Amino acid sequence: MGNGTVKGGSPRARVASYKVCWPDETNECVDPNTLAAFEAAIEDGVDVISISVGGEPKEFFSDALSVGAFHAVERGIVVVSSAGNVGPTPGTVSNVSPWILTVGASTIDRGFTNFVVLGNKKKFKGTSFSSKVLPVNKFYPLINAVDAKANNVSVSDAEVCDEGSLDPEKLAGKIVVCLRGGLPRVSKGYVAAKAGAVGMLVVNDEESGNAILTDSHVLPASHVTYDDSISIFQYINSTKTPMAYISSVMTELEITPSPVVADFSSRGPNTIEESILKPDIIAPGVNILAAYPDGIPLTEAPLDDRQSPFKVDSGTSMACPHIAGIVGLLKTLNPKWSPAAIKSAIMTTAKTTDNNFNPIVDYGGLEANPLAYGAGHVNPNSAMDPGLVYDITIDDYLNFLCARGYNTTQIKRISKKNFVCDKSFKVTDLNYPSISVTNLKMGPVAINRKLKNVGSPGTYVARVKTPLEVSIIVEPRILDFTAMDEEKSFKVLLNRSGKGKQEGYVFGELVWTDVNRHVRTPIVVNLGE
Repeated sequence: MGNGTVKGGSPRARVASYKVCWPDETNECVDPNTLAAFEAAIEDGVDVISISVGGEPKEFFSDALSVGAFHAVERGIVVVSSAGNVGPTPGTVSNVSPWILTVGASTIDRGFTNFVVLGNKKKFKGTSFSSKVLPVNKFYPLINAVDAKANNVSVSDAEVCDEGSLDPEKLAGKIVVCLRGGLPRVSKGYVAAKAGAVGMLVVNDEESGNAILTDSHVLPASHVTYDDSISIFQYINSTKTPMAYISSVMTELEITPSPVVADFSSRGPNTIEESILKPDIIAPGVNILAAYPDGIPLTEAPLDDRQSPFKVDSGTSMACPHIAGIVGLLKTLNPKWSPAAIKSAIMTTAKTTDNNFNPIVDYGGLEANPLAYGAGHVNPNSAMDPGLVYDITIDDYLNFLCARGYNTTQIKRISKKNFVCDKSFKVTDLNYPSISVTNLKMGPVAINRKLKNVGSPGTYVARVKTPLEVSIIVEPRILDFTAMDEEKSFKVLLNRSGKGKQEGYVFGELVWTDVNRHVRTPIVVNLGE
């Protein structure tokens, strides 16, 4: 499955690894040494740091990852980090410092597909990475895990196929239906196989919806959606002899729509500083073929001693290195670009449409927005030639911290640079490649930005996509660049339009366009309660 040629994101890059976490028996990080790892990487002279580590968002000065990342950016090193895997709940995004490139996860147009066929001939598409197969077109009795529960076991334990919850006498030789939740999905398969099951269906509950994930199951298995689970349970309850068959897994290409925002990818808004939109970007992070270390089992399931040089994995930790690889290529092409310029090139060239040319959606099929995907889905080839970039200096970041109310002691915990705050600087003045306005009920807001020319001379015209409830004026509307590295300032004025009735978040965009390039900036406005 998944045959082909594997290449790294920056194929000729040299990679150094720095250990920051020692997991305990519960797989929780013990004595993280993040800051020391950053300092070692900086001392070694790395160009890019990819760090798929995170936790609850903290104030920048008290977050070791944020502080270490700032030290790296001071030295011209780009820091790329994962957004977290606790979506789709709003306000869950982590690694929210403006000097970090924060990456959410999306699907790709390849999947590992199999099918569940019921005795009534209905067929449902699922996913698995199991190498175990049932005999072709041989049907087996199908049973709900609740109907196979052992004595003195609760229904809630049995329905999720918890350890020791299934009765071998009821389950032997059958395909069992286990509800997602509780034990890890692969561990459910161990429980089922130990009780004599020949196969397993993992089905979503309503909360999990239609987001399904590929796992290296230990028995023939398929993970199917909540919508399909309703039909499967209805079938089981409709007949005295329910039967089913699970097909072998195949690699499916050119899946539409893709990309789709992963359900687990952590969402904005940024709970530390809402004027900084996070995540910044999304990249492939679902069912990714990932290199895997020697000597470590494929899963954390008990008795799993399987090993492989590659495995299929999902998470923003898969998305993060995709962006880090692209950063490496951009750094090679443009060695003098600052970390902020590289981030800007990736963000302003991102796509917000899928391979059907429709707006990117989430796993529920609803249109996604910048709180889920930031500037959009990475578009590497366009990032090579962004035309214009939003550049940010170290002093800009320090003024941003001053504007947030940081005192000298707090700033010294982030940077040792001697610095005097510019008291006229506002948090919204940070030259970020996205615009986030926190509460327009307080009156009009003026956003100041600067664009630097990193391409050929050209004249750029502003085009604004405006939500009904907001008026957006850009001054000036035309920027004329005649030289490389020339910078031009502009202002974005936002106010309530008096139209529409929507409250909460609304979305728009500002695009600067010349003949060949489109420099796109997402706009997020919180209208207030």
